[in-house]
Amino acid sequence: MGADGTVTAGNALYAFIGAFFDELARAGVRDVCVCPGSRSTPLSIMARRHPDIRTWVHLDERSAGFFALGMAKARRAPVALICTSGTAAVNFAPAVVEACYGRVPLIVLTADRPPELRDVGALQTIDQRDLYGKHAKWFAESILPEGGDEAIRYVRTLAGRAAATAREGAPGPVHLNFPFREPLIPEGSGPPPGAREDGRPYVEAATAGGSLEQGAVAVLAADLRRLERGLIIAGPQESAEFPAAIGALAEALGYPLLADPLSGLRCGPHPRGAVIEKYDAFLRDPAAIRSLAPEVVLRFGATPVSKPLQGYLQHHAGTRQVLVDDPGKWDDFAFLSSDVFHAEPLAFVRALSASIGGAAGAPPTRWLAYWRSLDGASRDALAAALAERDALSEPAVFADLASLLPDGAALFAGNSMPVRDLDSFFDGGERAIRLMASRGASGIDGVVSTALGASTAIAQGGPLVLVIGDISFYHDMSGLLAARRYGLNATIVLINNDGGGIFSFLPQQEQAGEHFEELFGTPHGLDFRPAAELYGLDYHLAGNRDEFRAAVGRSLAAPGVAIVEVRTERGANLRLHHELMRTVSTAIGPLLPEGGGR
Repeated sequence: MGADGTVTAGNALYAFIGAFFDELARAGVRDVCVCPGSRSTPLSIMARRHPDIRTWVHLDERSAGFFALGMAKARRAPVALICTSGTAAVNFAPAVVEACYGRVPLIVLTADRPPELRDVGALQTIDQRDLYGKHAKWFAESILPEGGDEAIRYVRTLAGRAAATAREGAPGPVHLNFPFREPLIPEGSGPPPGAREDGRPYVEAATAGGSLEQGAVAVLAADLRRLERGLIIAGPQESAEFPAAIGALAEALGYPLLADPLSGLRCGPHPRGAVIEKYDAFLRDPAAIRSLAPEVVLRFGATPVSKPLQGYLQHHAGTRQVLVDDPGKWDDFAFLSSDVFHAEPLAFVRALSASIGGAAGAPPTRWLAYWRSLDGASRDALAAALAERDALSEPAVFADLASLLPDGAALFAGNSMPVRDLDSFFDGGERAIRLMASRGASGIDGVVSTALGASTAIAQGGPLVLVIGDISFYHDMSGLLAARRYGLNATIVLINNDGGGIFSFLPQQEQAGEHFEELFGTPHGLDFRPAAELYGLDYHLAGNRDEFRAAVGRSLAAPGVAIVEVRTERGANLRLHHELMRTVSTAIGPLLPEGGGR
């Protein structure tokens, strides 16, 4: 208060912004990533002062956005971001877009000039209202800070609503814009005003499990009970409870459960009797596709990684395909769904299981047994082929990591080739290994920062390994600064094929002719060892599989961040992938009887 009892600007900042962060903390927000700036001073200082909030300072807004994204993805809880006014806020956009399509809860807090300084030539001032457009689930601009009771009620409600909106339904980013007049330094002490004395949030928001029309679920359950050749596809999703529920449902129905690597189903102690992993390999075979004609397909989660799986579903486009997705979402880019249920997937699975009855662990049907035989033959063929070659390769990286990673570890795959090789060559099992990637917008930017953010929040406290391509690593080398600043622990496996390896698998390889290397292969000739030295990280260049295993093993056992580089050649990698898939076709050939195992 001023000498005459009035509320000063500094006192109003302390009360208003302090109440905002206090309410965010009561709503479950524990981490805030802060980028330096002047106009954002009230936000940065009051976030730093709150005893229940940890601040993570980043010099670059783009890296900060992806670091927060990875942390929120791993925690399955909202993480907040703070930046100053102007183009700083624009640099959050790539992470906001990924959070939108990847269904990750972020709370973006942008500082702004006051209304009177807009459109009058004031420096570092742009139009930040609705800056992220449709990529934000919700946008609101705060009132200018005040210290009165009505303003405090408003800002606490604003915080509670932001946290609830980021979490509820299909999670995603929300954007709050805070205009500030100078002076920008909050003044005051003691607890922020307006808090409930019992410690509860000012406004409590609960997310419903999804509205389910029980009659419709019962009708679907009756249909499924009479259809033997059903199929369940579990795409990328983040619920920790979903694998056990969907695994039990698949076993009760006797349906193969095609588990995307990001579904949470490939690894862990949940029911695994119906889980199929190697479909990406054997669904490349035309005879297998023809023989595996389903009567009904249930699909949960986001779009799967596997392109052969998409081709299989399109081949059987006339089959009844049931999509279950969060309210407001409709992930069906191939337009194959005949039925769409807008409901929270876990609640839907539980309701469907209750209607169907039965229990996990039932003997497999002939249909499920046929899928399992193809899966097992493909897995054995790939393992034998890679063991026979015993050369360090991009597929071998994931085959070796499957045996190296301990229970409680996390494996984060970069986009383009790494996530596809994760799908094809990483063998799952009983160990609780969390497989992660940024597949919302599937970009190669910000992957280092996202993985390092995730490393701070892995629930089991285990190690994190990032497998990333050289172009993607180059995009986000600045994100390595967080490793030293915060003493993070991670292993970065850098697959360096001197360019864009995935383009060798695409039509551009043959159609671009003499321009392929310049426009798509894009060789760079970079030596990444100095980047490790710049940021004070350990570095190992693996020359063979034994050296790779040893380097990863040392990194997993030691604190800090280490880079293990694996150098490959793009042409040889293309040929190896083709050879491995031919090996699978040869192995499954004898298992493809006329009629497809019916």
